Amino acid sequence: MSGGPESDRAPGPEKEPPRPGSVRPTSRRLLVAIAVLGAAIGLTMVKAIESGGGVAPSVSWLTLVAWAFLAALLFAAARNTHQRVQVRRERVEPSRAVFLLLIGKASAFVGALCTGVYAGFALSFLEAVGSSGPRNRVIMAGAAAVVSVLVVTAGLLLERACRIPEDPDDTP
Repeated sequence: MSGGPESDRAPGPEKEPPRPGSVRPTSRRLLVAIAVLGAAIGLTMVKAIESGGGVAPSVSWLTLVAWAFLAALLFAAARNTHQRVQVRRERVEPSRAVFLLLIGKASAFVGALCTGVYAGFALSFLEAVGSSGPRNRVIMAGAAAVVSVLVVTAGLLLERACRIPEDPDDTP
């Protein structure tokens, strides 16, 4: 018998542990899982409301405008932060950097959940898409899902823009 606890590991590239005080990038798998959970919630919610004799909610134009405005703000913040931190290498106040990072992460998570919920809405109305009412609901819910994906993308870009660039002077 050879070695210590390390001998049970499979050979392969060693991952460097994260530096103290660092935050890991948002996992794409986690975002997909959240979107799938959201789709299940959306489908279940519509079916439950309709089976109880109610009318399922529909997505309004105002919802689309609000999500698009949020996505635009996030894209602008991501671009501005990228220019300041990555391109011009300006120092950003730590509290502001943490705030921007949290906004980016939260937007990605909430956007993924809403993407799923809106996709679930659209899927639940697909069976009756022949008439104009359900067709409009599918179109609006599908558009809201697409705009929610833009919010996820902008949130991830903002998170990425908050990364501190490697300092070439620190390299041995």
